[in-house]
Amino acid sequence: MAKTNPGRFFEDYSIGQVLHHAVPRTVTVGERALYHALYPARHALYSSDEFARSCGLPQSPIDDLAAFHVVFGKTVPDVSLNAVANLGYAEGRWLQPVYPGDTLRSETEVIGLKQNSNGKTGVVWVRTRGLNQRDEVVIEYVRWVMVRKSNLDAPAPETVVPDLKKALAPGDLVVPSGLDFSKYDFALAGEPHRWGDYQIGETIDHVDGVTVEEAEHMLATRLWQNTAKVHFDLTFRPDGRLIYGGHVISMARALSFNGLANAQMIVGLNGGAHANPCFAGDTIKAWSEVLDKAETGVPGVGAIRLRLVATKGGEAFALRGPDGKYSPDVLLDLDYWALMPI
Repeated sequence: MAKTNPGRFFEDYSIGQVLHHAVPRTVTVGERALYHALYPARHALYSSDEFARSCGLPQSPIDDLAAFHVVFGKTVPDVSLNAVANLGYAEGRWLQPVYPGDTLRSETEVIGLKQNSNGKTGVVWVRTRGLNQRDEVVIEYVRWVMVRKSNLDAPAPETVVPDLKKALAPGDLVVPSGLDFSKYDFALAGEPHRWGDYQIGETIDHVDGVTVEEAEHMLATRLWQNTAKVHFDLTFRPDGRLIYGGHVISMARALSFNGLANAQMIVGLNGGAHANPCFAGDTIKAWSEVLDKAETGVPGVGAIRLRLVATKGGEAFALRGPDGKYSPDVLLDLDYWALMPI
């Protein structure tokens, strides 16, 4: 009997299948320090306990994307160990903050399957939930991945493509209990721009860039316990180790501080696409577009919907070519909701 885990292949999935992922992880202030070392992250709510307390929280939470990476990493051995690529996200919600000392685990349900026409791969849709030590759901999201088949003669499953929301409505968003921006300190946060200063359709060039190095990517992938072969094993993809898409997301989010320093908490993920592969040596730059705004009914707190685009040094605000396809310089196209002081 084999003792090692070869990972699941496309023919190993079935609709309704529930996967309980190993291994639970207790997050600490160490995750925060490493996250801020890997990315130029400077949002005040995640940097200062005192700032977080002034906003009604008991202490500074772990960065929303750090919590996402921990939950995501748990799923890799069961969902995407044999993936060709992670294709997209939808219906992501951060339901409550994750604080140092919380223990996170993940579980996933298979909600869609579609074999590709080449008969060698298929797309698997899954809904993942991250739970804390009290069995409270702290984050949930849908993603879909292209996975290899092991047995090319295995029959194709019945095609089931889930009907997913194109975007979360403001009423779907959860504002953390106690959050109050009515006494928000804009000077300490780093920028004066508040919710009312942003207009739908406005675009923001975040100006700065960061060149991705092999060393930092490998540290990040190990930190999040992401064991996907395309990120670790150079013999698996001779053109280079593929940079984990979450690494690109966090880098772009950190770069967006310059112009969106007060978009403090991510609470919704409407959609996302890793448009082109990222490799070590690529220089990531970012720009944003304001897609929507909404009031939340919570003191001083507004919601802002943003498109965050990461490029490998490409021209700002260039997204697609005349053929409608993503520009080859575009690495990431992410649509998310954040909370901002009114």
